[in-house]
Amino acid sequence: MARSLLPEAVEQYIAKVATHESPVQQKLRAETSKLAEAGMQIGADQGAFFALLIHAISARKAIEIGTFTGYSALSVASALPEGGKLVACDVSEEWTSIARRHWQEAGVASKIDLRIGPATETLSKLLDTDGPSSFDFAFIDADKTSYDAYYEACLKLVRPNGLIAIDNVLWSGKVADPTVHDDSTDALRALNEKICRDTRVEASLLTIGDGVMLVRVNKV
Repeated sequence: MARSLLPEAVEQYIAKVATHESPVQQKLRAETSKLAEAGMQIGADQGAFFALLIHAISARKAIEIGTFTGYSALSVASALPEGGKLVACDVSEEWTSIARRHWQEAGVASKIDLRIGPATETLSKLLDTDGPSSFDFAFIDADKTSYDAYYEACLKLVRPNGLIAIDNVLWSGKVADPTVHDDSTDALRALNEKICRDTRVEASLLTIGDGVMLVRVNKV
């Protein structure tokens, strides 16, 4: 999938002017770029945006569903305060082994609790161990057909006024084309429409990257 719907010249301008990467972030981006699945990595601008959100809401506990090689986790964990914790969910030991190396180098490994296994099971366990409304921020970026289940679980886990960010909701523009029907596109299209009608949240669909649905959980 395309990482952004913006023209290349605009992407280059943003990269030059509005994003700031640490040396470790730059190294991780360079290593990931050599993978066939490199397009799954979020952009530097998105990482900076998530760090800003973490600071803005004074987040201490976060969840990530879909870690890949660890760039988004690195961005979020670096923004968390001392004692903060990010629970990162993924199914790949291979990809997350790259992540672990860079988290260690960046000095944030102690903030990240990597859980290898189906995310729905991890989220269910977190409801038992940490309880409802125990997290400040969640980022969803995994298999698209499970997004609705992840969203519902995160609504239980994230506190009122906490934030949920959902990636790839524009899906290279496919969600806006009524002639396109496949499992992932239909799942994303349905979730976008559901969230916009959901009285449990306040939401805004942002055009950063491949589209980010930013959701604020309403007060109970």
